[in-house]
Amino acid sequence: MPAPHNPFKAALKAGQLQLGCWLGLADPYIAEISGSAGFDWLVVDGEHAPNDLRSITGQLQVLAASDSHAVVRPPIGEVWMIKQFLDAGAQTLLIPMIESAEQAQLMVDAVTYPPHGIRGVGSALARASSFSAIPDYLATARDEICLLVQVENRAGMAALDDILKVDGIDGVFIGPADLAADMGYGNQTSAPEVKEAILDAMHRITAAGKAAGILTLDPEMQKASRDAGARFIATEIDVTLLAKGMRSAANRAATQLKG
Repeated sequence: MPAPHNPFKAALKAGQLQLGCWLGLADPYIAEISGSAGFDWLVVDGEHAPNDLRSITGQLQVLAASDSHAVVRPPIGEVWMIKQFLDAGAQTLLIPMIESAEQAQLMVDAVTYPPHGIRGVGSALARASSFSAIPDYLATARDEICLLVQVENRAGMAALDDILKVDGIDGVFIGPADLAADMGYGNQTSAPEVKEAILDAMHRITAAGKAAGILTLDPEMQKASRDAGARFIATEIDVTLLAKGMRSAANRAATQLKG
């Protein structure tokens, strides 16, 4: 029996647009609600959310019962950390702050078992192998792992063409917020120069045969990214959705009842 099928990886390979949402509230209850919302993929964020291995594992467990594919973003591209998330059952990883082909290659090696990679062999203990219930896990795991790398500053953009040559990278995600800040525009992700850089990167990623991705709450940028070839687009964040809803509800109640 082989490793479980990764529908998100298959959809990207087939050129199918995948719409997603960011999960930063770091709670399985929220993840379970989000899993029934209808998004194709959900990012369980370990970089900018108060998540750890146990909380991420809990969210992977509840999302396994949903039609939304779980994408895990570790805080940093560390080999030991990637090993733990893979063993916990993550099949798709989004690695932040990749700035060179060498870094990208290390990430490929980190998700690949020896002799072709350096992923630690501990599948007997792992949720990923259904605790040894998948006898062919070692031989088939890599085929179903989807590796996405984030390019989100000027160094990464300068190295993008070299990163795209790395075999084993399934997609490249452009991070607008960090890129805008590094380009000197602060939080102005809608600055024309930033948009131009992002869309140019999208075209280059697509031309190289990789899947291009982005997180943007701007509907115009979502459409522009899609038209530039993006295949995985996150359009919402659970934190901002809840915050806006709570503030709106409080304001509405105060307006109606306090006058």
